[in-house]
Amino acid sequence: MAVNLTDLSLPQLEGLKTQLDQEIEFLTSSIGQLKVVQTKYVEAKDSMNVLNKNNKGKELLVPLTSSMYVPGTLNDVEHVLVDVGTGYYVEKNVGETKAFFKRKIDFLTKQIEKIQPALQEKHGTLSGCIVSWIHEITGL
Repeated sequence: MAVNLTDLSLPQLEGLKTQLDQEIEFLTSSIGQLKVVQTKYVEAKDSMNVLNKNNKGKELLVPLTSSMYVPGTLNDVEHVLVDVGTGYYVEKNVGETKAFFKRKIDFLTKQIEKIQPALQEKHGTLSGCIVSWIHEITGL
């Protein structure tokens, strides 16, 4: 049920504005978090390009932590261990891994696309709330 903003009192408009600000902040944060995860999957998918026969046996740096690496050698260019969540890893070949990352990226893209309209709607309602608030204060 839609509420006519012009029928709301100043305290009701202030309450609505506070609620909308919180919802906008939550939705914006959610989109930001989804984009961070999406970027990690894109980077992981792109990193699969180094797994080719030309790079077999080449030296590389293997991350132990986010700031510590050890030297290693790329021996298997056909298989990787993929973190599928909650501490479980599954061995996959390069093609399966790329498909896995593509599904994850597509899923996150759809989730972002679902949230965007709600965020735009909240911004529109907030704009209307502010206009009604100004009319209430100025008496115009």
